[in-house]
Amino acid sequence: MIKRTIHFYEPNEPFGFLSNFFIAPLVIDGETWLTSEHYYQAQKFCSPTLQARIRHAPTPDEAFKLSRDFMQHMDSHWIDIRCDVMRYVVEQKFQQHDVLRSSLISTDDALLVEHSKYDAFWGDGENGEGVNQLGQILMDVRDILLERNLSAF
Repeated sequence: MIKRTIHFYEPNEPFGFLSNFFIAPLVIDGETWLTSEHYYQAQKFCSPTLQARIRHAPTPDEAFKLSRDFMQHMDSHWIDIRCDVMRYVVEQKFQQHDVLRSSLISTDDALLVEHSKYDAFWGDGENGEGVNQLGQILMDVRDILLERNLSAF
């Protein structure tokens, strides 16, 4: 049976709430982050100064750009932990925002795909051959939320 597929990428498009660029402030360890993208990009660095600079970026695009500007200072273990960091911030986003959590749950069993021509790891690489790691994390988080909802009854 073929599942319904939901493609997402831009935060202002249908299902844009799934994007890390969607404005949904998070509080993590007492710090407020404008988007999950801000948090994710800042975690690439051990330097509190660089993390704060990214956290204070006015847009998720700027947070992303800053992380590229400082790549030479990236934590040497970043590649090993990046999926765990992404899973954590995605969990936080949907735990902290009731409307977003309900919206994610309402996708039911749809295949969630970040449709990105720029990224074949987090997204589908536009041609559908990418890893779609962000989509996988979103579906895992959705499954956990669905299980919690069912167990509440």
